[in-house]
Amino acid sequence: MSAKFQLAQVNVGRLKAPIDHPMIKDFADNLDRINALAEASPGFVWRLTGDGNNATDLAIGDDPLFIPNLSVWEDIPSLGAFVYRSGHVEIMRRRREWFEHMDLYMALWWVPAGHTPTVEEALEKLAHLEAHGPTPAAFTFKSPFPAPSGEAAAPELDECA
Repeated sequence: MSAKFQLAQVNVGRLKAPIDHPMIKDFADNLDRINALAEASPGFVWRLTGDGNNATDLAIGDDPLFIPNLSVWEDIPSLGAFVYRSGHVEIMRRRREWFEHMDLYMALWWVPAGHTPTVEEALEKLAHLEAHGPTPAAFTFKSPFPAPSGEAAAPELDECA
């Protein structure tokens, strides 16, 4: 991928209970481990953090249970390796235990290298994806688009649960 662009990703979820509730304990207890795994992964650039080492205190809107995960990676294969082929997958497989069902909860898009996306920008990308389907402005692992540099993008078709 051209060094001029990096891959931003957002995934959002609405917890079934507050982060300190016993139902959410396994999720909360694994946050530091999974975040450290992300940061040590090849291609990792940046991730959103709040007051702690995660973003669970950065609720979306007025809903303290609706939380974002936002990060930047060098390219699609790097993010795909972390999401689908690392210790992260074991947590992803259990997301239904902790999060309410959402039809659309993840979006990917290219940003200029060095750009730090905001939660507002990320929510706009999710809304764009919902309204228009995958486009160069917002897409998915299954329907990727190349960076504006023109390099081809191959789908990441890995699945978990």
